[in-house]
Amino acid sequence: MSEASPYTLGIEEEYLLVDPQTCALVDVPDALMQDCVDALGDKVSPEFLACQIEVGTGVCADIAEARADLGHLRRTVATCAANYGLAPLAVSCHPFANWHERKHTEKQRYNDLARDLAGVVRRMLICGMHVHVGLDDDDLRIDVMRQITYFLPHLLALSTSSPFWGGQDTGLSSYRLTIFDNLPRTGLPPEFVSHGEYRRSVDLIIEAGLIEDTTKIWWDIRPSHRFPTLEARICDVMPIMEHALTVAALVQSITRMLVELRRRNQRWRIYDKFLIAENRWRAQRYGPREGLLDIGKGALVPMPQLVDELIELVEADAMVLGCLNEVRSAQKILAGGTSAERQRAVYARAISEGADTHEALCAVVRELVAEFQSGIMPGE
Repeated sequence: MSEASPYTLGIEEEYLLVDPQTCALVDVPDALMQDCVDALGDKVSPEFLACQIEVGTGVCADIAEARADLGHLRRTVATCAANYGLAPLAVSCHPFANWHERKHTEKQRYNDLARDLAGVVRRMLICGMHVHVGLDDDDLRIDVMRQITYFLPHLLALSTSSPFWGGQDTGLSSYRLTIFDNLPRTGLPPEFVSHGEYRRSVDLIIEAGLIEDTTKIWWDIRPSHRFPTLEARICDVMPIMEHALTVAALVQSITRMLVELRRRNQRWRIYDKFLIAENRWRAQRYGPREGLLDIGKGALVPMPQLVDELIELVEADAMVLGCLNEVRSAQKILAGGTSAERQRAVYARAISEGADTHEALCAVVRELVAEFQSGIMPGE
């Protein structure tokens, strides 16, 4: 791996578009999408559903550059949407939308997905955040992927933003994953010991004509198809941009920590996927409130303790990468609540003040609109 450009960052986010008056989802007008493309070029694109917009930063050298780029993307999408009386949400599930009423974007790739994946893809009214970290060695990406899988539930727990689905509280913190996991080739990645082994497996299904390329592999973490990066895909998209940057900084710092271990001829222990999947479920169900299994100790550990230990583990790496403040801000997410927790609090407050169910869910949407705007608009 070249010393000149390791650990670069790229962040992709998917947004939903709403009418701020009704709080309902709306399809992205062609003119709005064109305005976004005119302003942002290939950093913005349609997504599978017509009510979604996807953005992606450029290759960022550090978290400061990622903040500037992502802030520009969010600000531009919000400004363009406002010109049409609309607003974006950075949330993984709209609180009360009905997936039956949505249509997919008319684009060949999405037409093919709708045909190939049938009923399971029609429910994909969900949004996520993907974090790319630059690693230009094929085998290194596979080796780090095997080890970083242990930390994916921690990242999910911090990012959870999808407690509501179809107007009901699901009881889960990330309902998005229950939808996404219905697709093939999702979830925790298989165990590969080398890039060659990975390519043999994926090439087999490509050459058999089952998929065109590795963009149709949607594991929680994967080697990127387009870039020399490792792409973490497990996280819900987060309304508050600083929270997204904290999670991105954690992904970047954990990656460097694992590479540095390798350079010292050490490594993170490879744990049974059965146990990691249990933590994944706990994060999906409870977010950060009921703790995760410390597999080494064989005991449940509260999330604040786990986050403290994670910060200590990657502190030196975060300092080198220039993202120590962002990494430490993981405790601020716990203190202020994840988006899932904040949404439930807004809903409960509205109900206690006399709102009916729909009015309370609209209050949640309005809060999500405000959180998207926070810290990205001029003067804030």
